[in-house]
Amino acid sequence: MKKAEIIADKHYLIDEVDPRLYGSFIEQLGRAVYEGIYQPGSPFADEEGFRKDVIDLVREMKVPVVRYPGGNFVSGFRWEDSVGPREERPARAELAWQVIETNAFGLNEFASWAKKADTNVMMAVNLGTRGPEEARNLLEYCNFPGGTYYSDLRKKHGYEKPHDIKLWCLGNEMDGPWQMGHKTAHEYGRTAEETGRLMKMLDPTIETVVCGSSGPTMPTFGAWEDEVLSTCYDQVDYMSLHQYYSNAANDTPDFLAGSVGMDEFISSVVSILDSVKAKKRGKKKINLSFDEWNVWYHSHEADEKLEKWGKAPHQLEDIYNFEDALLVGSLLITLLRHADRVKIACLAQLVNVIAPIMTSDTGAWRQTIFYPFAYTSTYGRGTVLNTLVKGPVYDSKTYGDAPYLDAVLVWKEENEELTLFAVNKDLEEDMEIHCDLRQFAGYTITEHLVLTNDDLKAVNTEAQPDTVAPAKGNTVSLKDGELSGYLTKHSWNMIRMKKM
Repeated sequence: MKKAEIIADKHYLIDEVDPRLYGSFIEQLGRAVYEGIYQPGSPFADEEGFRKDVIDLVREMKVPVVRYPGGNFVSGFRWEDSVGPREERPARAELAWQVIETNAFGLNEFASWAKKADTNVMMAVNLGTRGPEEARNLLEYCNFPGGTYYSDLRKKHGYEKPHDIKLWCLGNEMDGPWQMGHKTAHEYGRTAEETGRLMKMLDPTIETVVCGSSGPTMPTFGAWEDEVLSTCYDQVDYMSLHQYYSNAANDTPDFLAGSVGMDEFISSVVSILDSVKAKKRGKKKINLSFDEWNVWYHSHEADEKLEKWGKAPHQLEDIYNFEDALLVGSLLITLLRHADRVKIACLAQLVNVIAPIMTSDTGAWRQTIFYPFAYTSTYGRGTVLNTLVKGPVYDSKTYGDAPYLDAVLVWKEENEELTLFAVNKDLEEDMEIHCDLRQFAGYTITEHLVLTNDDLKAVNTEAQPDTVAPAKGNTVSLKDGELSGYLTKHSWNMIRMKKM
């Protein structure tokens, strides 16, 4: 049995967790909206057409913010099409996903849904086919109290009070050649600067997210971040990161090493942001919004067979397996380990489309990745301890040395609670662990949850929704301040401790 030591000190802290680290994403794409969060006529729908079973699951995940409406969709989005009487809203050919968007569900409906789901809106503006003026108008419609054209238009549409949206994405993946209106770094930097300036002149209380490169493998990566931020530094607060993970090669050890890739990606972008700050003699720290991340590859083959120009097709509907849940658990640990700079993150997406929640006409159920997200979101609140892991590593094809054990401790001092999240990636052996917690005198284990399955490819379905689900663990003990025991092979673990 391999051995690992987890080292932490209550005086060596990374930072307090921003709750928005547990955000998610709804795009006007596939069945995310239609048949996902919105299905009038369904026995599960409320008076506004919102699926109550989905709202209950979103609340269970404790999602504090949801990015909307895209994604690639936003770069062709005419927000005016999505408001006002439904019968007057135009249907449009949606170029990003080559479907027909009916606009039966739009901006105001999403704001209403967010309130019912106990979450907040992270709104994206179209900087692909539109620009600063349209973004400013949208902000006026959403946030201005009244007495102007767009704020009064909102009232005319039945929304007397402003939506008061505080977080705004300045476009989406603008270096991507697949993006409508994609731009060079200089073109986008200037557009983002002017958009941010106009929006903050109207509402100085908002925060803005500027687009980083679309991923670390893009030829633009690095140079894009430097030039864009050098241009718009004064007008923005966060830079976005996007990355998806795939096991199309069916190399599970390499796939599970994806957390190493995420860690390196975050560190690289942080170094660029701080370099720009230094060059500009700036005082403001630009933090990160990792506002698209997930596993995505299962649905590629099915999506290639879809007919174009349908309405809300079964698009990007990955059916997640157990090994996907292991990686999602590790990625959440990685985000927590960077809580000093990653303040916002969005699991992409929320319902049906590469999502932890799936629906049908007869119900909704939790995919495998639901569990590590929901439990980390619920109990990963507090201050992250600088958690060091001394243990064995393996050689992964893509990322080089990868640890068998990912782990992080989160301390909620005011409640005297300490939570360890840990993933044993070893596919063959249990792992013996030890952690000296004598600084936390009087703490005892109150809960140990384990997510594991003999079949790495096991999935949850509507008929069998609990094939992959957490169970109580009893392999770790805390005695005289010494946490010891073992974590079973290929398992995600949450060990909660409290002073009694």
